[in-house]
Amino acid sequence: MGSDIAVTGLGLVTPAGIGVTAAWERVCEGRSAGAPDPALRDHPARISCRVPDFDADRLLGARRAHRLDRFVQFALVAAREAVADAGLDPATWDGARVGVVLGSAGGGSGTVEEQHRVLREDGPDQVSPLLLPMELPNMVAGQVAIEFAARGPNLVVATACASGASAIGTARDLLALDRCDIVLTGGSEALVTPLIMAGFARMRALSRRHDDPAGASRPFDADRDGFVGAEGAGLLVLERTADARARGARVRARIVGYGASADGHHITSPDPDGTGLTLAVRAALDDAGAAHGDVRHVNAHGTSTPLNDLAEARVIRQTLPHGPLVTSTKGVTGHLMGAAGAVEAAFTVLSVEHGLVPPTANLHRLDPRADIEVARSPKAGVLDLALSNSCGFGGQNAVLAIARA
Repeated sequence: MGSDIAVTGLGLVTPAGIGVTAAWERVCEGRSAGAPDPALRDHPARISCRVPDFDADRLLGARRAHRLDRFVQFALVAAREAVADAGLDPATWDGARVGVVLGSAGGGSGTVEEQHRVLREDGPDQVSPLLLPMELPNMVAGQVAIEFAARGPNLVVATACASGASAIGTARDLLALDRCDIVLTGGSEALVTPLIMAGFARMRALSRRHDDPAGASRPFDADRDGFVGAEGAGLLVLERTADARARGARVRARIVGYGASADGHHITSPDPDGTGLTLAVRAALDDAGAAHGDVRHVNAHGTSTPLNDLAEARVIRQTLPHGPLVTSTKGVTGHLMGAAGAVEAAFTVLSVEHGLVPPTANLHRLDPRADIEVARSPKAGVLDLALSNSCGFGGQNAVLAIARA
């Protein structure tokens, strides 16, 4: 579609910290958020990356917070920061031209699990009438629209762990088609719940490095043994670059390309040849009007699972043979699932803006089969163009091309 879209605002609620400054600083330090999780104490995999010191009552007000699932709470806090960061005042904008496109893989699973307990223990008459408004995935976009009087297109994208990136790509398309003037986009997830984590553990997808929880998420490391579940949200404010510059807004970076594809291979395992992800990378570069040699940095999906990291490394090596510097911020944050692509897109924006590639935490010995250049410490440099890769169950792939302002 080839359109120049500006990122004018960012908001982050992550295991690395609440707020863009705190999260970026910790990611650049390479200090992992992995820790034992009391909620998973009876589970075979008992490590997670939680958002630290998240007090929804304080941040949103107790009455409202108690009517919202945790994934919506995260999104609202991140959205408030993003809108303020963009210098926008919802009281003055044309709400009909403001869209909301968010990604979430699972919606309000915590609410469902709690209300299922109520159903079994106390009977159907005690189930909360707010069950559906709290758990439905689309309610995260609905609640953000209510918060900011955004009356334009409003939807939630569900492409598993690519959801946040898919949402940003969809938002970019809405702006390019002139359906909106502003879009609040990104992803939010709160799937670190006993049932969901039990499911991942049964698939043997999770790290069981209980003797070293902070070292459990180690993308591309030869000794990786699975991902660490995480929670949080990342929100971006997107506008057409010409519109943003006309109102004197700070442009942090630009979304210049988007590619999406499917592996058509397996319900959970990535295509070992990376055919689908290769298609998405090439589509994003074509959309950006860029050559592979223009890419200076890749924020990889890099989950710390044996299969994903090798498949993705193969794609990077084959599609970007000049060897751009790669990082996976999941070493710090863990895997935020449906919010991962949005949070990592925000980190890629910050990398491009500040000319700094964060390290891949816990990378002690690069898997020799990976054969890519992975950052082990913060690396400064001019990053004219970077890619943010996201993949998900079902063979979903989404790649964002992000350029300097």
